[in-house]
Amino acid sequence: MDAREIRSPELLPEASPVSLQANVESHRRKRLGIYFLESDDRRTALGGGYTSGATPVNIHGKPIPEFTISKTGGWIAAFFIFGNEMAERMAYFGLSVNMVAFMFYVMHRPFESSANAVNNFLGISQASSVLGGFLADAYLGRYWTIAIFTTIYLGGLTGITLCATMNTLMPNQDKCDQIALLLGNCEPAKPWQMLYLYTVLYITGFGAAGIRPCVSSFGADQFDERSRDYKEHLDRFFNFFYLSVTVGAIIAFTAVVYIQMKHGWGSAFGSLAIAMGMSNLVFFLGTPLYRHRLPGGSPLTRVAQVLVAAFRKRNASFQNSEFVGLYELPGQRSAIKGSSKIPHTEDFRCLDKAALRLKEDGVNPSPWRLCTVTQVEEIKILLKLVPIPACTIMLNLILTEYLTLSVQQAYTLNTHMGHLKLPVTCMPVFPGLSIFLLLSLYYSVFVPLSRRITGHPHGASQLQRVGIGLAVSILSVAWAGMFERYRRNYAIEHGYEASFLTPMPDLSAYWLLIQYCLIGIAEVFCIVGLLEFLYEEAPDAMRSIGSAYAAVAGGLGCFAATILNNIIKSVTGDVEKRKPSWLSQNVNTGRFDYFYWLLTVMSVINFCAFLLAARRYQYRAKQVNDIREQASIQPSTKDHVVP
Repeated sequence: MDAREIRSPELLPEASPVSLQANVESHRRKRLGIYFLESDDRRTALGGGYTSGATPVNIHGKPIPEFTISKTGGWIAAFFIFGNEMAERMAYFGLSVNMVAFMFYVMHRPFESSANAVNNFLGISQASSVLGGFLADAYLGRYWTIAIFTTIYLGGLTGITLCATMNTLMPNQDKCDQIALLLGNCEPAKPWQMLYLYTVLYITGFGAAGIRPCVSSFGADQFDERSRDYKEHLDRFFNFFYLSVTVGAIIAFTAVVYIQMKHGWGSAFGSLAIAMGMSNLVFFLGTPLYRHRLPGGSPLTRVAQVLVAAFRKRNASFQNSEFVGLYELPGQRSAIKGSSKIPHTEDFRCLDKAALRLKEDGVNPSPWRLCTVTQVEEIKILLKLVPIPACTIMLNLILTEYLTLSVQQAYTLNTHMGHLKLPVTCMPVFPGLSIFLLLSLYYSVFVPLSRRITGHPHGASQLQRVGIGLAVSILSVAWAGMFERYRRNYAIEHGYEASFLTPMPDLSAYWLLIQYCLIGIAEVFCIVGLLEFLYEEAPDAMRSIGSAYAAVAGGLGCFAATILNNIIKSVTGDVEKRKPSWLSQNVNTGRFDYFYWLLTVMSVINFCAFLLAARRYQYRAKQVNDIREQASIQPSTKDHVVP
């Protein structure tokens, strides 16, 4: 076996000799970051290695020649991808805002169970995004994952359209007016009708789960990492990407709602299916322009290999190893397809034992016994990323609550704008409009101002933007609590306590715009910063899974909203004593203000947790620079050869 103990060539410059009087324990602790055991003896892909994770390939997996690479990727390719995301978000928000009303008015389900069903649909569609990220990173690549799941998405939307147009798939609508609905006297949907609706609804969610983690990463793949302007292009890409999300949401909250009111449910859901079909066509038309990344094999297998190998060697000592240092392929080559080498870090040192070579590993060790440093560092990175998206679950919980609670509030308020009466279901459009305005002014106003304060070239770092978003969300939900207290007292004083579906003519719904605009600002700072953060910090061969973290946080926010609602209703309400809960269907007898203030307290605690996590997090680029600086003062290999 040709094995040798050397320094990592891509990190360490020639070091000058230093005094040997350094503390022995300190030297032993730092040794793992200096020495690697490099060997050519490895089976299959590990034998030859891969030179770079940044090399773009065409749809057939062949490297794109340098003389043609300028004809692919870039902003033109990204705009084809924007179209797909805009239609997907249009369908997602179109379902989220209309499906509760469809289940209530057409399928005759109670409002509470309808809202919970839609929350669960939204949660599952986001939380299961890790499946799409896994398939993209492991086997299919991002392009084919999007192509397959966007077709599934279209099939689900078509099924929902059929449910809204075929009488056999709906309960009888005769003698079912608003009073009958409120009293629960309408004919309920048959079990098989609800089974059909839930089936096509979750097929749609399954399609969304495959698309969501891949679209932003695939769009970012279109830009050349070797370009001098790469960071600037990436920053602008994620802002434009979220702008396309916002445009889709605005269309869903306005045009789709208008179609539903004028032409019915079948036309509304049909418009979503048509838009999705057109976006699929646009996406496929851009195929010749796309740059691709090779899938790196199953990331879950690599994670399992590291955990198993580290567990097997849990009692082994780094100092007593026959081979000093950690195992890695020589030179610039990486053992993982689609990934460049990752330098060793001192975090989660227990996992380093997976890369510790022992005598019993043999001459041709199994990857379940011995892993490379890069493979171990992938798992470390995934673990280090978790706290940041976890802190955005609270923001997603608030966004989910606003979709239902604010609409219930709006039913009691005057939605006239001059002679124009705005439908209540259009109210969620205002966060989208605030996001659209902010993104339009982001580079001309926010970046120059914040650059003067922070000195950061982009105005604020990724984590700073996430923090700004979380802070603004606290202001939004605190204002919501204050206004709801005023609205409720006004309703009781003016005799509207029992008339929770009757608008109060002298109290405008546009007071809700303050909380809507604030949450829109919070969303654009937090989510855009998070997407960019996850793409840049995730391992090269796991970027789709990294992007899925944001979607999973969104899904957990939806689930958390459902769980919190159930807890609040069970704790604060008493059916036997006829005591309404805070979240009573009659918003005038409930205590939405208390609920909003509870969310405020939870948001403050969450923000403190984020500050702690962000303070402890070290960006990968800075970590590499610190390793270089530390290595420059370490003794040379000859000075410290361990027998």
